[in-house]
Amino acid sequence: MESPERVERSGEAMKDSPQMSEKRPKTSRRVPLSRRQVLVGAGVAAGGLGVARLLGLHDLSQLGLPGQSPTTPAASGAPGTGVDWVAPLSKPEAQIAHLLRRATFGYSRAEYEQSVKDGFNMTVDRLVESKPAEPDAFPGGDDASRTKPLNIGALQTWWITWMQKTPTPFAERMTFFWHGHFTSDFRKVSPQTPYIYWQNLTWRRMALADLRSMLYQVTIDPGMLRYLDLGQSTGKSPNENYSRELMELFTMGVGHYTEDDVRAGAKALSGWREPVTQAMYDDLVARAQQQGRQVPKNLKVDDVKSGVFEPARSYNGTVAYLGVTKRWDTQAVLDRILEQDAVAPFIVTKVLREFVMDSPADAYVTRLADGFRKSRYDVKTLMRAVFTSPEFVSPPAYRALVKSPTELMVSTAKAVENPQLARTIVQSAPGMGQTLFDPPEVGGWPSNASWISSADVLSRLNFTVNALATMPKLPAFTNAHATFLDGVIGPKTAELLNQTGDEASRWLIVLASPEFQLK
Repeated sequence: MESPERVERSGEAMKDSPQMSEKRPKTSRRVPLSRRQVLVGAGVAAGGLGVARLLGLHDLSQLGLPGQSPTTPAASGAPGTGVDWVAPLSKPEAQIAHLLRRATFGYSRAEYEQSVKDGFNMTVDRLVESKPAEPDAFPGGDDASRTKPLNIGALQTWWITWMQKTPTPFAERMTFFWHGHFTSDFRKVSPQTPYIYWQNLTWRRMALADLRSMLYQVTIDPGMLRYLDLGQSTGKSPNENYSRELMELFTMGVGHYTEDDVRAGAKALSGWREPVTQAMYDDLVARAQQQGRQVPKNLKVDDVKSGVFEPARSYNGTVAYLGVTKRWDTQAVLDRILEQDAVAPFIVTKVLREFVMDSPADAYVTRLADGFRKSRYDVKTLMRAVFTSPEFVSPPAYRALVKSPTELMVSTAKAVENPQLARTIVQSAPGMGQTLFDPPEVGGWPSNASWISSADVLSRLNFTVNALATMPKLPAFTNAHATFLDGVIGPKTAELLNQTGDEASRWLIVLASPEFQLK
């Protein structure tokens, strides 16, 4: 029999409580789990909001999270911040854990230990330089049609499963980042096409490419052609949706283009249509025959998984676009956009808010934007500069961001080494506000403090309880608070751990703690 290890708060040893001397079962034994046992074991007589209060989750709104107190550095431990810890980022092992929380979907104990052994710089090299690994094909994905639509729940499970087991976790994390930047939703794109599935494959393939190449693939992506209506845009009847979002949300931001540029861009980008697969063709033919109609003579199967350009549908005249008057095509439009000074700072700011801190200093943005531009918008060069920048491992960056629901759930699954949680994650996602392939708007997902409300906190707690309750056996807790929380915890978390003896409850306390919600 072994007793629980002593838990430290913010690097200082806590006194043993009476419970600390109690014996507990060895972790090699089966740990029977139920919702009631987990809650009671955590010292809670009632569920719901009471559990959240006991664990300290309700205090998340007082932590000076990004979007709440942007002028006060989070996780600094300074008076008035409401933060109960001091950043440990002077320690190499804490830097490694910090990197893995930001650059991947969390880590297992073995992944953490291997990265600590490799060191920070070698881990950055491995993450950034590894070519994105491709998942196994989604069954029936290429053959989606009106009669055999994509099963979106199964597609979400397919992606979550890959997030957990991919050998290139940073590339997958970047796939998720681009999924929230270049958004499309399955409802408008339609499960009756393979387009939303293809888009996921494209975003992964291009995740670490240069921005110019990716923008072209985004523009001609069949899902995007449908989502922002470029596939219906012609020279005679241009649609402005994609032209506007390409500049406003994807590359430059508000204030760097005019409405005339939007109209001119719509004309210059016109002429693309969606591709037709064999399955879609067969379905359209069968439907026409059933309705007694002739099959359109121009209907044919395309042998590409991207948009098809038809010159007859494009605009052939000259337009004034971003200060230059000439005849344009898609390639020229993208080149002109990337000539604008606003592009590099816009993308860099978005990246820094996702991976470093919510309010990066202007000088930090400018420095990285200059390098990004000089690299000809190479994403790998940018991300290496981000992870090796002094700001990335500075105290204000520590726990300065809130994990999105997907990040939280996948990191939980990796921590307890349970790849079977994919379906539970998919089922829990709507309650937390983040359903894959279904962002709320073209602007993508919210971030940081937007993920934390009373309802969100309870949904996060419920997921953690359900995830643990479905496991027939948990891995040994041994210093899990050190591995997954850097051993840096607030007094409430330390108190609960010191008062709790059984494995299931200690895992719940760590995984549902305010500290684990942050990254």
